[in-house]
Amino acid sequence: MLLLGDQAIALGAINAGLSGVYAYPGTPSTEITEYIQDSKIAQQRGLHSRWCTNEKTAMEAALGLSFVGKRALVCMKHVGLNVCADCFVNSAMTGVNGGLVVLVADDPSMHSSQNEQDSRFYGKFAMVPTLEPSNQQEAYDMMDYAYELSETVNLPVLMRITTRMAHSRAVVEVGEPKEENAFHFPQNEKEWVLLPAIARRRNNVVTSQQPDLLKRAEESKFNKFFNATNHQIGILASGIAYNYLMECFPTGCKYPVLKISQYPLPKNQISKIASTCKSLLILEEGQPFIEDQVRGILPLNIPIMGKLSGELPRTGELNTDLVKKALGLPCQECFAPCEDVTPRPPALCQGCGHRSVFEALNLILKDYAHAKVFGDIGCYTLGALPPYRALSSCVDMGASITMAKGAADGGLFPAIAVIGDSTFTHSGMTGLLDAVNENSPITIVISDNLTTAMTGGQDSAGTNKFEAICRGIGVPEEHIRVVIPTPNNMDEIIRIIREEIEYKGVSVIIPRRECIQTASRHAKERAAKTTPANN
Repeated sequence: MLLLGDQAIALGAINAGLSGVYAYPGTPSTEITEYIQDSKIAQQRGLHSRWCTNEKTAMEAALGLSFVGKRALVCMKHVGLNVCADCFVNSAMTGVNGGLVVLVADDPSMHSSQNEQDSRFYGKFAMVPTLEPSNQQEAYDMMDYAYELSETVNLPVLMRITTRMAHSRAVVEVGEPKEENAFHFPQNEKEWVLLPAIARRRNNVVTSQQPDLLKRAEESKFNKFFNATNHQIGILASGIAYNYLMECFPTGCKYPVLKISQYPLPKNQISKIASTCKSLLILEEGQPFIEDQVRGILPLNIPIMGKLSGELPRTGELNTDLVKKALGLPCQECFAPCEDVTPRPPALCQGCGHRSVFEALNLILKDYAHAKVFGDIGCYTLGALPPYRALSSCVDMGASITMAKGAADGGLFPAIAVIGDSTFTHSGMTGLLDAVNENSPITIVISDNLTTAMTGGQDSAGTNKFEAICRGIGVPEEHIRVVIPTPNNMDEIIRIIREEIEYKGVSVIIPRRECIQTASRHAKERAAKTTPANN
């Protein structure tokens, strides 16, 4: 089958006996859950595949599925791992019952992200096995291996991929699906109650497992040594960086290579390649995770080249050109940007309801000397760009409300937060509760387009619930205002925003209009259902 890396992972999980996937949409991981949602065998088996409110709820629900003996998959992008880190780290302390794989898609070059963090550090931090496939076939094969490993060592397994692995295609040989695990409870349920006495005991257990995890990495079929005749350089290549290396040598690499796809680092294999080579080059996508550790493993007298020494850039994605330069090979800059193409920055769609919101805000805030609008993560973040230039900040999911509150605490007026519907339920509700508890003088705009639009139109957890949520949190009924954001309705939008800015307490404005992209798609679906089939 010709599969994206994301799809290979999804199918590998289904065929490994998966019982449920838990995820919040985030590029470049979204297609994993979507593939499972559309899978016929997943539908026949009734596998759980609905989107979760955020990554923390996803991780906790998956751990619950593992508790009853079933195999679970959690999917997210790298910044999502920050959101679920509490449960992720503690899941190593509880251990697992059914196999649990935590799939994290990192985004080097920040194509759609706020940072370039490397999730392999989380695996080391939590002391759990970590896998990093080098191609789509390996991504598929690793899923069955990961579940077997998880259940054998009684720990979650972290699988880390990057954007190019997620969104490139290759032919994958697939097998037959396994049956799901039978429903069963952990042998010692008390281990799951992380009271300090139990947690201390579990911490000793997990720590004592590290030599075994290291031995498994040393013997792993995914960590392979390839010898060669030229020992001037030994190459350590992890994940997709191994693919870039192979593209430099179509007939085979002339230097010894250690491909690393399972962690902890196989120290003995690294020492072995270092003992026969005059220097080492380390190729890895992301931060110098391997390179930093190797410098602590090996003697100081062997030259180690990579990101820390300057042969490779510290930021952005790797590619074959960069690997060739590091090896001193001729390079035609196949991946250099084309100077003849004019950059086209992203923009809000024509007809998008967010446009009317920003137009209204810009008109109103001309009357206030120090007005600031704190933004959030979503399509509407594009309101920071021309022609609106309306946002003063965008930091992380949910930060708009709490940053507006903090700025108001410091005397800012007016302090306005703009947050999307999906982001509000993901991480904004608790910030609203803080604001309500102090009756902070802030105006919160929940720009509701009835979907999780930025990642492709997935279901939004709070659709048709926002007024009730705000009332339940404690926002006064008269200061929960709903408006339709269209150009024809601009007078009403401006009037409502002005009124709520002048209210010296918490107010919520909900501009509600379906995303223009999903509205178009839904219209086509309705038309297809009502159009008679051609004879």
